[in-house]
Amino acid sequence: MSAPQATRTTALHAGAWWLWALGLATAASRTTDPLLLGLLVGVAGYVVAARRTDAPWARSYGAFVKLGLVVIAIRLLFAFFLGSPIPGTHTLVTLPEVPLPDWAKGVRIGGRVTAEGMVFALYDGLKLATLLICVGAANALANPARLLKSLPGALYEAGVAVVVAMTFAPNLVADVQRLRAARRLRGRPDRGFKALLQVGLPVLEGALERSVALAAAMDARGYGRSAQVPPAVRHTTSVLTLGGLLGVCAGTYGLLGDTGGGYGLPLLLAGLAAALAGLWLGGRRSVRSRYRPERWGARAWLVAGSGIAVAALMIWANDYAPTALHPPAVPLTTPVLPLWPAVSVLVGLLPAFVAPLPPGADRVASRASRGASSRGRRRATDVDVLTKEPTP
Repeated sequence: MSAPQATRTTALHAGAWWLWALGLATAASRTTDPLLLGLLVGVAGYVVAARRTDAPWARSYGAFVKLGLVVIAIRLLFAFFLGSPIPGTHTLVTLPEVPLPDWAKGVRIGGRVTAEGMVFALYDGLKLATLLICVGAANALANPARLLKSLPGALYEAGVAVVVAMTFAPNLVADVQRLRAARRLRGRPDRGFKALLQVGLPVLEGALERSVALAAAMDARGYGRSAQVPPAVRHTTSVLTLGGLLGVCAGTYGLLGDTGGGYGLPLLLAGLAAALAGLWLGGRRSVRSRYRPERWGARAWLVAGSGIAVAALMIWANDYAPTALHPPAVPLTTPVLPLWPAVSVLVGLLPAFVAPLPPGADRVASRASRGASSRGRRRATDVDVLTKEPTP
């Protein structure tokens, strides 16, 4: 099944990208093996490189990668200066220890820094960084406006706030890049603290202009209108929605925990059923209409299913081979890439082949192929000229 060009009618549902990314994030939460975590990051990065567009939110993936590196660095610094709960025998350095009062027992500043503690901190930071990168992949691939159109009516107002918050960082990054490029064209420095201060005011001005334009657009579309419903329906909706969300949280915690596998799935399903019923009742208050509703097609099922399959296979692997997914820091051992969990992670590459191509991808590929063929012809011509025998 060859991937078509992404258009308004063939574009992938935004929810499919989020389900795929959350599946990868769930798989990352079940392991501390740095090789598996690196493989998950590679899978997410490959799919983003193959299927992201030129929209402003698509440029936020690099920012999430940098944020992940910052998280790893902070985790290592905390373990270096504040110590680690992991005992170790391989001392790297001994720092001067600051004496603390009795009420701060269990906390230390300085002291012995062990290799085992630093390795444990590295594994822990890499796990959190992988979760952030998976979320960044969803931000780079899913169109926030199309995701907002797919929300139930009961969540529309909250969804608007979430979408505005999600698009703030990508738009901010795009504004900073645009202003830095303009400063470079004018021959002005674009790095350093002074340049940052001079760029900050135009960025703030652009954010305020977007806020005013968004408020005007929301007011013109009648944002905030609601229909009258009986009080009993409102109370039932609140109870079902709140209880369902609590059940979803408790069930998810049970699935992600080590001892909640028995009650996690039933509680999650019951919470989902109650939450969906509450959202259906709450949607009766919404009076908005939908223009060209989003379609959930076969490709969306494949993309979402690949992420869910990665999560399910990793959870299953964590049950039958937990030591393979959690290399110990004490004693120090070399991480080994387990075969079947690695194969299950590679299932997440499916969206790179079945998701619709972003606009302009075929033109870029054709230009690249034409450039490669022309370079090949030039090399062949040069070889012919060099090897041609002189005529007598």
